[in-house]
Parts: sequence; structure tokens; C-alpha cells
Amino acid sequence: MTALTLAKTEDLDRLLPLVRAFHTESGMDVLEEERTAGLKPLLEGSPYGGVWLVGPPRAPIGYVVICFGWSVEFGGMDGFVDELYIRPSVRGRGIGTDVLINLPKQLAKNGLRAIHLEVSRVAVRTQEAYKRAGFKPRADYMLMTRRM
Repeated sequence: MTALTLAKTEDLDRLLPLVRAFHTESGMDVLEEERTAGLKPLLEGSPYGGVWLVGPPRAPIGYVVICFGWSVEFGGMDGFVDELYIRPSVRGRGIGTDVLINLPKQLAKNGLRAIHLEVSRVAVRTQEAYKRAGFKPRADYMLMTRRM
């Protein structure tokens, strides 16, 4: 099982380069101030979500952000994989799949009832990896967003 460590405030300097790399690779234009503002409350223990370092905490190979919500449909707390990043040099080894299988199992022990994620419609390899981790597309549903 891949090592997962709940990140804390003191991990910000190790986390930021990974998050920056993910945003750059994904073509996301995020200001450094926004990136930091999005991470700090989670690192400080916000009940809205958490950040887990993937791999050795002193030299992480990736990270995952899970944000929490509530669902009547699923009967309680649900989660959303906001970001998952594994360094390119170690991809293809099943690390991301392992994270997506084991972290939800751990969170389920604390009441998580369902976990969701989004994936590009053209990212077929990524979709297959998510399916191996137990995620299924929901027929007739698509994620829609309204930015404030």
C-alpha cells in the first residue's frame, strides 16, 4: 500500500511545487496566492477537506485533495477528489489507483458514504485507471460549474 500522510501547515513548502506542477500540466491558470489560499485552511485542519501527501512525507511523489460535503442521496458525508497528482517519473505503477482504493476505505471508517471525481471525456487511460479503483460513470449526469 502506498504511504499516505495527512499534510499539515509545515508541509506547504513540499506541497506547493507538486500543486504548481499539476496546475501547469493541466493548463490551469492559477495565481500563487489563490493556490496558497486554497491549501492553507486544509493544512490547518479545516473540516471541509484534507490534503494527503503520497509517498515519503519528506520527499512526496504526489498528493491528493479530498473535499467533503453532504449528500441526501448517499445518506451522509460524501467526498470529491479535487486534485490528484503523481509525479510523471513514477506514473504507470498503480500508485494513483492504490491511493484511490485505499484512502476512501480509510475515510469510510469515519463516515464517508460516497466519493466522486471528475475526468476529461477524452482521457481514456485515466478513466480506465479510475474504473480499476472502483469509480463508475453515472449515466445521464455530468458535472456543471458556476464560478463565483
